[in-house]
Amino acid sequence: MTGTPAHYQRYVALGDSQTEGLGDGDDSTGQRGCADRFAELLAAHEPGLRYANLAVRGRLAHQVREEQLAPALALRPDLVTVVAGVNDLLRPGFDPDAVAGHLEAMYAAFAAQGARVVTVTFPDVARLVPLARPLGSRVDALNDRIRAAAGRHGVTLVELGRHAVVTDPRLWSADRLHAGPLGHERIAAALAHALGLQGSDDAWTRPLPAPAVPRPTGWRAAPGELRWAAGFLGPWLLRRLLGRSSGDGRTAKRPRLLPLRAEGV
Repeated sequence: MTGTPAHYQRYVALGDSQTEGLGDGDDSTGQRGCADRFAELLAAHEPGLRYANLAVRGRLAHQVREEQLAPALALRPDLVTVVAGVNDLLRPGFDPDAVAGHLEAMYAAFAAQGARVVTVTFPDVARLVPLARPLGSRVDALNDRIRAAAGRHGVTLVELGRHAVVTDPRLWSADRLHAGPLGHERIAAALAHALGLQGSDDAWTRPLPAPAVPRPTGWRAAPGELRWAAGFLGPWLLRRLLGRSSGDGRTAKRPRLLPLRAEGV
């Protein structure tokens, strides 16, 4: 898609770990992520762009609304991304109507303030984590409600959930819950394409070249699944049992609207 997009000067990102940037960098060097990468694409066309990222890992949809909505509105953004709900999907008491209700309340608040709002649908996690196959219906239920809410408030919707490439393991980090650098790059490109940013196109939807070594399937995949369960699923379950979150004690990495440096955010 090409053309002349609207001009944006104040971009604010709300959400959880994906928007914070987990899987694209680390806590010692800094998390980059899709929102940072998207801001960089915007800034290439809008040199005066200022950007804030209020996302915090582990946050549920209601926490994003309670903790991030008011500070974001106070920044008077003209462009907002709202991406949340995956952490809710993983909880036993998942309620798609309640989650979508929190998302819709945020869409409505920003739209009422005159901001352009962008959101996404989610891919089927079972394609990445076979043990998560029962969650497929939850993903579908939430995506259906996101589509309906986005339509009611004129929200720009990026259909990540409808493109097979999004579940290519090479786009994801080792924990399979967070995009890796290439995945974050593709999401940023998807956001740019949805806004019609000059020079953007649908290349983000295209499959990667076939891998030199096919991915193991069946019993050959079992050792890798066991390593993943021990390294990532076990610790995640332990945090749930203890009532803890990966975001405990954390605050937004970029709470103020700031210009982007030449070398990045």
